[in-house]
Amino acid sequence: MMNRFVYLLIALAFAIPLRAQVATTAVPDAVDSTDYRLVTNDVIQIKVFQEDDLTSILRVSKEGTITFPLIGSVQVGGKTPQDAALSIKGLLAKDYLVNPQVSVTVVEYAKRRFTVLGQVQRPGAYELPDRDTLTLIQAIGMAGGYTRIADPARITLKRTDDGKESVLHLNARKMAGDGSADSSFAVRAGDIITVGESIF
Repeated sequence: MMNRFVYLLIALAFAIPLRAQVATTAVPDAVDSTDYRLVTNDVIQIKVFQEDDLTSILRVSKEGTITFPLIGSVQVGGKTPQDAALSIKGLLAKDYLVNPQVSVTVVEYAKRRFTVLGQVQRPGAYELPDRDTLTLIQAIGMAGGYTRIADPARITLKRTDDGKESVLHLNARKMAGDGSADSSFAVRAGDIITVGESIF
């Protein structure tokens, strides 16, 4: 009888810390950087305070839109989750709710790719890291670096924001050399980087 009591005490001694450990282990929240911009195939959760019926989990379409109750199609592609929340808030406040409080959270990240072309060792498409910012210099490094005839001062980057395409002309030689703010220029999903050829 005594032996059984001792065994029971030992079992309880091990079980209590185990329970405490399980209770304090939580699934980490989805990464939601203030710099992150929504892209096609991201899955987002939208909540409106005290309006549980409007809680939605939606996938961003290839056009960069979602379809939300009451207000229909909303452009969110290229926006941060915070900016997307402000857009939805404005549309709801216009005709439906008084001062709605809206939150947007990314619950599943799409594969985010950028492309490097031109005078690099391995032209092609590459995936952006989920959590870290990738600079232009790092992106070129992922493509194997420059070829012998590359001109790091002649780089173009095509980018689409809110459906509008823009072309940026960048000087990676200067970025790598002077340590200025431009050296931290961040690559985004969908960017197309082209490294030019030296004219000499």
